Amino acid sequence: MSRLTQSPAWKALQAHQQQMAGRHLRELFRDDPRRFEKFSASAAGLFLDYSKNLVTGETLSLLLDLTRQAQLSSWIDRMFRGDRVNDTENRAALHTALRGNAPVIVDGEDVMPEVRRVLEQMEGFSQDVRNGMLRGYSGHPFTDVVNIGIGGSDLGPCMVTEALKPFGTPDLRPHFVSNVDGSQLVQVLTRCNPETTLFIVASKTFTTQETLTNARSAREWFLSRGGRERDVAAHFAAISSNREEVAKFGIPEARMFEFWDLVGGRYSLWSAIGLPIAIAIG
Repeated sequence: MSRLTQSPAWKALQAHQQQMAGRHLRELFRDDPRRFEKFSASAAGLFLDYSKNLVTGETLSLLLDLTRQAQLSSWIDRMFRGDRVNDTENRAALHTALRGNAPVIVDGEDVMPEVRRVLEQMEGFSQDVRNGMLRGYSGHPFTDVVNIGIGGSDLGPCMVTEALKPFGTPDLRPHFVSNVDGSQLVQVLTRCNPETTLFIVASKTFTTQETLTNARSAREWFLSRGGRERDVAAHFAAISSNREEVAKFGIPEARMFEFWDLVGGRYSLWSAIGLPIAIAIG
């Protein structure tokens, strides 16, 4: 059992939880007319109402005691500083750098210039796809964007584009393929026109078996329906860090969007993995 769950602050919270188990929200609202005001907050256009949870001022005080016991403030500082806070993989966890501007030093080097470069590359590319500046080999604007990935390279972008679908454009349809069983890709491609379909292959190493199997199948589909080898460059983009393998596939460097070890998969939506989101939503 971890030291945290044996700490005095944790045990105090456990005892408090047992005391609160018999309380009802009706009592808490009756006893404190300002409860809603005390236990709600707003920021950045979002509103959080946690007054309808079994919490009191004592609960919040005990939770803050736990953060001090766990030295949370120190760990936050270390994370933002670029320390290797990811113990299992011995690396930094700097998804925060994707949303900031201040220098972030990792192993003596500021990572922010590269972060900004890729984010600007994503912005330009996604805007050009959305406004029709980038087109397929026949000169028609793209109507379908097929993201090929697995795990964090699929689930996050798929979830966000689905959740924000009302803010997208009906002229540009996003699709997501992750299953190595070819039926999923076939079902998607039956709804696509090779002349107006853009494929995004998301694999950091560009060697992920499931992703590359689907990517090669998509490439074969494209070439068997009018596309030529030289046209692959216009219809495929890569999210990867393996320039050599991306080039072998036929994707030019200008359409390779890099991402790094410092961003874990579950936090990667703000990285190049979010390219299909930027194209679908803007």
